[in-house]
Amino acid sequence: MSRPLALGAAASLAAALALPLGLDPQGYAIRVATLVFLFGAMAQSWNVVGGLANQMSLGHAAFFGIGAYTSTLLLVHVGLSPWIGMLAGGVLGAAAAALISLPTMRLSGHYFALATLAFGEVMRVVANSWSGLTGGPAGISVPFAPDSLWLFNFKSTLPHYYIALAALCLVTGVFVAIKRSALGYRLRAVRENVDAAEVVGVNTARTKLIASVVSGGLMAMTGTLFAQLNFFFDPDTVFGAAPVSIRVALIAIVGGVGTVVGPIIGALVIIPLEEAANLFLSSQVAGLSGFAYGLILIAVILIQPHGLATLGQRWRRKGKGTP
Repeated sequence: MSRPLALGAAASLAAALALPLGLDPQGYAIRVATLVFLFGAMAQSWNVVGGLANQMSLGHAAFFGIGAYTSTLLLVHVGLSPWIGMLAGGVLGAAAAALISLPTMRLSGHYFALATLAFGEVMRVVANSWSGLTGGPAGISVPFAPDSLWLFNFKSTLPHYYIALAALCLVTGVFVAIKRSALGYRLRAVRENVDAAEVVGVNTARTKLIASVVSGGLMAMTGTLFAQLNFFFDPDTVFGAAPVSIRVALIAIVGGVGTVVGPIIGALVIIPLEEAANLFLSSQVAGLSGFAYGLILIAVILIQPHGLATLGQRWRRKGKGTP
């Protein structure tokens, strides 16, 4: 990492650490900031497959839901700490990613997207139908134990804010490590041209499988953070394509697919935008907030199709007089 980038990252982290000092620890603003970090971590998890390998997954909700249900069920029925449940969920999420990758790793483009979308929908239907385990459509509640670090339970949103920030830093660190490793170069070769990558000796199936396993495991672990933050969820919330899979893909795309800062920028734009649209427009006309939100997103994608992370490069080119 170059010195300017390192300084920028350090300054951003310092600002994020200091931000709660001026906010109500139980207020709405700190919750929105927590969701920004959480969805940034989720989008960064997706970015391992969607960005580095150009495998546009629309089924990451399956791994997210597996993580949320695993830690919560272990807490409810066994009394196991969600911190341990989060690790167990990550293992199951990685296993599920390997399972779906084996029959789909040869697919690409919209075929891969549809296959992963179907997997997520299957998991949603199973969770809704298996009421004895998941609670079905009625959902499941996380037992409340005030201010218990071991049980990942807090009265205030502030601890969740710092945990979500740590999760974002951790997942981003994993992404950077993969991107700079030999695996990262192989993934980029797969992204550019699968046939050419195989010609030069890249085992494309194995490369995609490893990326999917890492991405699925990380995504599942963020599911635990979501469950502990909200105290309640149902299958449609954690396994739904629109609230999870499509949203995290959109965050990465708007921010800049395959870039380190893209998912972070995308989360900083999309999550507050969603919350503002719901807060100010949802009471006006039915569907108006979603319509306005969609128009803004379309405008952003049309104006900067390669993501907001590339705006700096665009401005530098204009400054030099190049197109």
